[in-house]
Amino acid sequence: MNSSTQPDPLAQEFVAFAVEAGVLRFGEFKTKAGRLSPYFFNAGLFDDGAKLGRLASFYAQRLLASGLQFDMIFGPAYKGITLAAAVSMELARLGHNKPFAYNRKEAKDHGEGGTLVGAPVQGRVLIIDDVISAGTSVRESIAMIKSAGATPCGVAIALDRQEKAAENGVDMPWSAVQYVTQQLQLPVCAIAGLADLLQYLKTTSHPGAAGHQAAVQAYRDRYGV
Repeated sequence: MNSSTQPDPLAQEFVAFAVEAGVLRFGEFKTKAGRLSPYFFNAGLFDDGAKLGRLASFYAQRLLASGLQFDMIFGPAYKGITLAAAVSMELARLGHNKPFAYNRKEAKDHGEGGTLVGAPVQGRVLIIDDVISAGTSVRESIAMIKSAGATPCGVAIALDRQEKAAENGVDMPWSAVQYVTQQLQLPVCAIAGLADLLQYLKTTSHPGAAGHQAAVQAYRDRYGV
């Protein structure tokens, strides 16, 4: 993710890909916080092999460039499960084979039992998800990782909305990502952020995105961090 004035090539490529895939859409959408957002990012629409493979490539490139050291990947249910598997496969293709695990929403009392599935959760564990909207999923993941005796070491996400978190309808002075980095003391590695999206909107001629820069900028001016 890039906060400087120079465009980040990987972030720009990712935003363009998300728009082309119909994952990033523009219009008027109500957020969990009750805000009317001029854009909507739905990672569930990376819904075929080609799109998922390319998404995993963006995660892997960003992670490798970040220098973040981790021993395994953890994907919180549900979206994180697919992401953990896909990114693990892409990292292995690039010569960085990492085990992965994920959780069930409900514990099993038969078979292997428990809530954790996959490789043993141990060492430095990277949490992977699509976005961080409130930090709740991250806190739950941290608790599961620590209870397994391992160490959470960071969070990887696709998009950082870079907007104020809301609690009980009240705007906080920090974003959900800032909460994770400052309060939970975990680095967050994002493929792109709202600043990168605005950079893309300045020059794009894509029919689904062109003309939305002013609305997104106004939203950032009001809710941005």
